Amino acid sequence: MRILHTSDWHVGKVLKGRTRHEEHIRVLAQVVEIAQAERPDLVIVAGDLYDTAAPTADSTRVVTRALSALRRTGAQVVAIGGNHDNGPSLDALRPWAEAAGIILRGSVGPNADELRITGETAEGERWQLIAVPFLSQRYAIRASEMYELSAAEANQTYADHIARLIEKLSEPFGEKGVINLLTAHLTIVGASAGGGEREAHTIMGYAVPATIFPKNAHYVALGHLHRAQQVIAPCPTRYSGSPLAIDFGEEENIPSVAIVDVAADKAARVRDVPITSARALRTVRGTLEQLTTVNLPDAWLRVLVRESPRVGLREDVQELLPNALEVRIDPEMMPSRAGERMGQRAGRSPRELFGDYLDSRGNAEEGVRELFDELYDEVSSAS
Repeated sequence: MRILHTSDWHVGKVLKGRTRHEEHIRVLAQVVEIAQAERPDLVIVAGDLYDTAAPTADSTRVVTRALSALRRTGAQVVAIGGNHDNGPSLDALRPWAEAAGIILRGSVGPNADELRITGETAEGERWQLIAVPFLSQRYAIRASEMYELSAAEANQTYADHIARLIEKLSEPFGEKGVINLLTAHLTIVGASAGGGEREAHTIMGYAVPATIFPKNAHYVALGHLHRAQQVIAPCPTRYSGSPLAIDFGEEENIPSVAIVDVAADKAARVRDVPITSARALRTVRGTLEQLTTVNLPDAWLRVLVRESPRVGLREDVQELLPNALEVRIDPEMMPSRAGERMGQRAGRSPRELFGDYLDSRGNAEEGVRELFDELYDEVSSAS
């Protein structure tokens, strides 16, 4: 059978105040085009459909239309909730999803059997999929309580609870002639975060070892980390990565979806298909004169300016580069204060403290200190 594995759409993402709504429409349209060309039997969306737990109506429309379009290609579609999604809200969409032939699992409920999904391809290949949405620490414990934990077991780590849950859910694995699949939204120890996942759920307390996956799984489709990568594990395990760079920390990632060919008696073969319809994210640096040579009209830019700080510098840069979403002084231009003793705050006036700040940033712009005095006096008088 053939699988299209994607994750971390983050629909609704706003980058430095700039909406990416149109980009998401183009990106997901390209994912659908790939599905039409590759003809997968199953599409797995491994979490983080949305960028926020309270998506707008426009974001909901984009996601539901994309899922419906993927289903119309003839593939069976399974999507799970990620840490950015509102699991109960995704579960509330299940009546719509079931009517559309789409399987949604937003959260882990009291009935573990709901996380076991079975199907059959048009050619008669049988498959079973364990679908594990993102679980926070407390919900991981609650999910494990289904299995009558002792007090000592209840106090074990997040990884222990996830391992126990997956072990229990995958008990049916092993039936001859059936393709065993698993999808989850979590962090694997040793995997590369890819520079952009900013949630606390990437810290080691939420990381699990790849050894939690059963050896007899034919493929494990992961979401949560945005860089496409293979994971060393007892079975074929992969992050598909995000189909677009979510922030400037991910500009080196290559957005893609994974196409997986697998059979009950053959090892999974995976290839990445690039997604090219989103704007690239690029970091450029230089003086104003050097920035005049930058020619990246189709990219969102982070600009590191090699100039002394001054009033109006940001505006000058954005006039040169209208697609500059972030403008900062190049850190290499900042004076080093290593080893210097910081001045004491006690007994010093706000003007003196502000003057120290300007000095530390190399800002000698005339009138800035006087303007601070005027603003401080105005605020103090109002108070």
